[in-house]
Amino acid sequence: MISKKDYVEYLISTPFNYTCTHMADHKDQVSHDMVNRFLKSERFHSGHLWALVEPHLNDKADSFLLVDDSVQDKRYARFIDLAKRQYSGNEHATINGINLVNLVHSTGNEGDFLPIDYRIYHPDTDNKTKNDHFQDMFRRAITHKHLKARTVLFDSWYASVDNLKLIHRSGWTFFTTLKSNRMISLNRDTGYQHLDDLVWSDADERTGLSVKLKELPFLVRLFKIVAPNGGIEWLITNDLQVTTNRFVAENSNAVRWQIEEFHRSFKQLTGSERCQCRKAYAQRNHLACCYHAWVSLTLKAKQALKTVYQLHSDLFTTYLTLELSNPRITAI
Repeated sequence: MISKKDYVEYLISTPFNYTCTHMADHKDQVSHDMVNRFLKSERFHSGHLWALVEPHLNDKADSFLLVDDSVQDKRYARFIDLAKRQYSGNEHATINGINLVNLVHSTGNEGDFLPIDYRIYHPDTDNKTKNDHFQDMFRRAITHKHLKARTVLFDSWYASVDNLKLIHRSGWTFFTTLKSNRMISLNRDTGYQHLDDLVWSDADERTGLSVKLKELPFLVRLFKIVAPNGGIEWLITNDLQVTTNRFVAENSNAVRWQIEEFHRSFKQLTGSERCQCRKAYAQRNHLACCYHAWVSLTLKAKQALKTVYQLHSDLFTTYLTLELSNPRITAI
């Protein structure tokens, strides 16, 4: 029999191959069929992730929730149930893959973040959009997880009017970027105009502008964030009383990028894209174990005062030292 612990430790320990065959080849009294049967028969889900991270969560009133999605690349797989053609921001192209919508908790400090919920985007199965999944996770964060955090950060993909209304009416604060084609109004006289058409004074750029976003029944504060390369990001928040300076807005925007750090390390260190099983439940269980592996690596890295990449690399230090001192394959 194979346990979840066995499989998670395999994901952490293997350097590049994450297949059932590879695990069977390297673990005593384990066959390919045993690994495959384990992945197809178990029923792991996002609730198991929350049970794992809750005791380790440093949740405070000034903590953040981050939401974004990430496509697990399956471009060479033709018969994996949950994979579908969709746009990947990482590849800047449409690829075949499994899309994960992630909810990540952050204290705002560097490296201090943990995933607390996730959903697999597959509308053919449940007829849900990514925004539906976000709303489900956000509601559960309130009703089931009872978090102290009260601020949500996300990019323009999740900045729909329905999402903004839900967050605002729940008494939470949001920071989100907007696409430049969104319409805003400074007052009744000017009417609605595109973000690119706004004229900004120096004072406006420091403190932001109080504006009306089209179809949104409350005011938001708008900031113009100019990157060193000249690129412009439009950032809005419903926090009108406290967040009236550029520093707070830019800092919140920087924290939002921690979810990209999570996506990158999740793919690189857990083999989330590498499972070759075809059945949906096998893929779901593999991904659930990948979350477990990532959390295990992260908590161990914090104890060792190392990054997750350093910790993972250390697994192979002894092997390399022995090989260099007495190589089994010598140069000719």
